[in-house]
Amino acid sequence: MMTYLEFEKPIEVLDNKIHELKSLNENAPSDSLLTEIQTIENNINDEYKKIFSSITPWQRTLVARHPNRPKTKHYIENLIEDFFPLSGDRGFAEDKSIIGGFGKFRGRSVLIIGHEKGNDTTSRIEHNFGMPRPEGYRKAQRLMKLAENFDIPVISLVDTPGAYPGVGAEQRGQSEAIAKTTECCLSLGVPIVVVIIGEGGSGGAVAIGTGNNVLMLENSIYSVISPEGCSSILWKDASKNVEAASALKLTANDMQKVDVVDRVILEPIGGAHRNQLKTIESTGDAIEECLNILSNQHGNDLKRARQERYLQIGRAGLFSEKMSAVNSVLDQKYGKIKDKNLMKKIIFRTVLFSLLLIISIAILYYFFN
Repeated sequence: MMTYLEFEKPIEVLDNKIHELKSLNENAPSDSLLTEIQTIENNINDEYKKIFSSITPWQRTLVARHPNRPKTKHYIENLIEDFFPLSGDRGFAEDKSIIGGFGKFRGRSVLIIGHEKGNDTTSRIEHNFGMPRPEGYRKAQRLMKLAENFDIPVISLVDTPGAYPGVGAEQRGQSEAIAKTTECCLSLGVPIVVVIIGEGGSGGAVAIGTGNNVLMLENSIYSVISPEGCSSILWKDASKNVEAASALKLTANDMQKVDVVDRVILEPIGGAHRNQLKTIESTGDAIEECLNILSNQHGNDLKRARQERYLQIGRAGLFSEKMSAVNSVLDQKYGKIKDKNLMKKIIFRTVLFSLLLIISIAILYYFFN
């Protein structure tokens, strides 16, 4: 059953009309009904083009979280042949929020790992809503090192609101597991292609999202924090998520502008949830292009290029020339930051004046006593 977002309600009416006409056509086939169905389908496409031409970052966030959006298991089912899943971190437990294993991708042996959110209440609970615990990240490390041992490239699919923040996860070393998994990605001597297929939330996403090529679906998001979390911190009000989403610059186009992602994969009209198979096929094509290029490079070159990629992001600074939106939010909350050079001058002059005053008082004290 299709779920419709608030701004998709006009589409729901048209979809219902199509279903009604198709039922009529099955019972009594008619050329006029087929023509009317085609007209309505064209209207749906036009309506979606209109909606997505002015979609806001918050609305795009809702699309990225759409329950009908293809999940990691759908990509595995449609892109990977002879998939053999591997489980457990060999230390504590199996974490089903990250799934992974080996298989054939268009004739090439690969390791595919990714966050899995689930599709219904039961599967979402089973996969912990795609929020990994430390054992999930340690499983990812184990599988990636195994892939390196056999010189097998890695495909990583990112779709998580963030790492699980529970007490047990923290007690078992959540932050250490994330850091070690990121380090593992950076040190791997095989190609790593990352695709952000839904939500890319914080370190929970970066841990398995550090690759030679990072691709991002058109209506996915990638951010250090969710809009709800950001608005709760800055405004102490979770209802400010619309403003937070705009300030965070979390869309695929924003990420491409600052070289966090290399390529944006276009989605079908209306988003990936409208045509899952087409989205998965387009994603497979993009992954194949990247692997064809990366597979010709030496392991040490792949490793150095990957490390340099992320060092360069740190050197340049995200949005170094385009921080106005974020800064305006911070300025409203904490006040405008003064010119640092001006502040240094004022402090220097204050210290110098104080020293001169102390010396003058000491000299006067010496002569008059």
